Amino acid sequence: MIGYVTIGVSDMAKAKDFYSGLLSDLGAKVLLDMGRIAFIGKSMAEPMLAICTPFDGESNHPGNGNMTALPAGSKEAVDQLYQKAIELGAICEGEPGQRIPGQFYGAYVRDPDGNKLAFFQFG
Repeated sequence: MIGYVTIGVSDMAKAKDFYSGLLSDLGAKVLLDMGRIAFIGKSMAEPMLAICTPFDGESNHPGNGNMTALPAGSKEAVDQLYQKAIELGAICEGEPGQRIPGQFYGAYVRDPDGNKLAFFQFG
């Protein structure tokens, strides 16, 4: 149902390194790079993450309450993505843990531009 989610960034090269490195273990890579916007995912036929510098030329601003949630595939993968994000320069917004007993396991970070990400596993 979702084609792609776009995250505003201030430095495309830095953002491509961060997200390519972070999501590589999930099989994602830069699929389309158009300069000020790049699409990262497994294929153009699956949901993707787009990173871009704002079209209006103004500074990017992470939204308060906005978050992109990425399915990790397992609790162990949540832990690994969280740790990798921290190693790549993300800031902790909630260490990995069970949020809803038996139903939702997640971890939260902010990328180098302040955008909030969640890594999660249902069940």
